[in-house]
Amino acid sequence: MSRPRALTCPPGITEGGVDSIFGAYAATVRASTDYWTSALRRRARPLDVAVDLLQWYSTALGRRRPAWATPHEIVAEWPIARLRDFSGPNESDRTKARTGARNAAPAQVATLFLPPQAGHDSCIVDFAPRQSQIATARAAGLTRVFSLDWIGATAETKDASIDDYLSVLVSSVEQLGGRVNLVGDCQGGWLAVIYAALYPETINTLTIAGAPVDFHAGDPLIHDWMQVLSPAGDLDFYRALVTANGGLLPGELLLAGFIAMQPEAEVVRQLQLLAHLQDAEYVDRYRIFEDWFKHTQPIPGNFYLWIVEHLFQNNELIAGSLVVGGRPVQLANITAPLYLLAGTSDHITPAAQVFALAGLAGTAPEQVDQLLASGGHLGLFMGHEALREHWAPLFASIATRSG
Repeated sequence: MSRPRALTCPPGITEGGVDSIFGAYAATVRASTDYWTSALRRRARPLDVAVDLLQWYSTALGRRRPAWATPHEIVAEWPIARLRDFSGPNESDRTKARTGARNAAPAQVATLFLPPQAGHDSCIVDFAPRQSQIATARAAGLTRVFSLDWIGATAETKDASIDDYLSVLVSSVEQLGGRVNLVGDCQGGWLAVIYAALYPETINTLTIAGAPVDFHAGDPLIHDWMQVLSPAGDLDFYRALVTANGGLLPGELLLAGFIAMQPEAEVVRQLQLLAHLQDAEYVDRYRIFEDWFKHTQPIPGNFYLWIVEHLFQNNELIAGSLVVGGRPVQLANITAPLYLLAGTSDHITPAAQVFALAGLAGTAPEQVDQLLASGGHLGLFMGHEALREHWAPLFASIATRSG
């Protein structure tokens, strides 16, 4: 039986927030027990425990800039993005993949990734050698593989708009031969959907993963937070954030929001590090993830406010009222084969938000694949199981449709 919110939740704290508080407490007890069990097993002395704590502190706070895992080169750059080419194991192969469209008919339609734009580095699509959508795509038979890389906003780009991001996409697709397989994760997914609705003739296949299309579907935690931060449904709070930061939205604020949604996950990660300090492989995996997760970059304030108003609050993609660059965004214009991937425990983008596109696009039902992976939001993009069980066959199917 569900708990009545009015009786169990203090003002400003949702039922999901209460669950997170209890979850964080349980996670703390569980992770602490793991450490002391490990310490007793190896007969750690007080000095050993002190050394562990110092090492834990140093590792938890140490940060390196995240890196892309697969060899590639940057082939185009704009103030807000770079285009990275992963088309071959060496520069010669990558050059052939790009110039083939000019010199002869390309052997295969290019695949273009749109990573999330949520205050983190875009390399999540190429997170690690064995946790890479890029590498999985290549192994599945896609030979012309590219990814956009969103550049952190600066004082010069703080006013970048949705039109600027779409302009980058238009230019990229033109460079890649005028027709692409578009793959969008999270925020990159809804951007891919908007682009596909405006330029359907350039889309060979469209794939979105953990990407909201119906922003009000399901029961996402982000809606609870929005109701607390903006109970009147206006933009005053969000405008104040942007103004206070010189026209930018710092990535640190988004990171804090993600952690606040599931604080128990942060507690477990940090205390499990303490329990596994003697495991070099575990510590290395921890460092790689933290380098990506905690290395943040700002978002243009103008772009952020547009997202909050038109997508999160007004849900204009579903309402059919979204207008970009003076053109209506009609999802029925999308007729390309669709691949829709969602996570069973994704608290940021519930499956219903992703799968909504199936009933709104003009794609024939038999050309729509709806895939449900176990796990949460980030696991969709970098999880071993999702890559092996879902992304690999998905990319193999796209390869058969790419000439």
